[in-house]
Amino acid sequence: MIRFILRRTGSLFLLLVAVSFITFTLFQFGPADPASAACGQECTPERVQEARVALGMDQPFLVQYVEYMRGLFSSRLIGAPGAESLCQWPCLGKSFQTNENVSDIIARSLPYTVSMAIGALVLWTLSGVGLGLLAALRKGSATDKFIVGAASVGVSLPIPVTGLFLLLVFVNQFHLLPFTTNEINSPFGPQGPWAWVLNYLLPWIALAVLFSASYIRVTRTNMIETFGEDFIRTARAKGLAPRTVTFKHGVRAGITPVVTMLGMDIGLLLGGAVLTEQIFSVPGLGFTAVRAAVSGDLPVTMAITMLAAFFVIVANVVVDLAYAAIDPRVRLQ
Repeated sequence: MIRFILRRTGSLFLLLVAVSFITFTLFQFGPADPASAACGQECTPERVQEARVALGMDQPFLVQYVEYMRGLFSSRLIGAPGAESLCQWPCLGKSFQTNENVSDIIARSLPYTVSMAIGALVLWTLSGVGLGLLAALRKGSATDKFIVGAASVGVSLPIPVTGLFLLLVFVNQFHLLPFTTNEINSPFGPQGPWAWVLNYLLPWIALAVLFSASYIRVTRTNMIETFGEDFIRTARAKGLAPRTVTFKHGVRAGITPVVTMLGMDIGLLLGGAVLTEQIFSVPGLGFTAVRAAVSGDLPVTMAITMLAAFFVIVANVVVDLAYAAIDPRVRLQ
């Protein structure tokens, strides 16, 4: 187990370096000029050059990249010569647009993304796995056909359609739920957990409709195959209770594909639910990343991209560990 974790930690570091280098390269040789964007509307060639020096973009490409990566491990000076400021560790640089520390931007945006991810994760996992298991147990019945049909519709609905429909019905038409506000980003805030739930319920549902539909289909298919295995027939022949056969033997063996999906989806979602955050005007990581990419704000884009990659890679490690805990046939090497 320890060797596995150490090896995956080394892989994590190498993958993050690769992601950072690719992102840095794309911005360096892309069509947008961050110096021109930072300079403003009334720019002269002289002011653009001054902006390039202030942003450190007058240095060779590899020097810029190495200096950026050095800031991830120690403090560094940033800014124009003679007007440098100390960027404390971990130094993710300053925004080209607002001159704000990128670490402060991440710290402000991350709670919104976490709030969306946690609720949506619980909602789509319970509904997707629960309904998929019910459909498998009632295979061929009207209940099974209804669940499969609903899942087929749900997986075909893009998040913008679902999100806008929810806003139209529950906010504009019947006024049952409030529009998502930026003043609530934690269940432990002064408004309380219930206000937090109501604030993010619509984004949770918009995400859960799409994700749970896929979980229903995968869970149903895999559980039907699992219930036909020899060890399930043996457990039934021993006279074990149906509940024991279903949950202790069947679900434990058939849930592994769902664990894989869950790890990948939560990793991607923590990197920012771009469409959902745009629709509900939630200033999370996805919302911030889109604005940074459009404006050519390299430090912000780099930080969010690396953070998203970190979440995805860590989720993969957690999935492997969960495999070993769920399925005794799996051994970590």
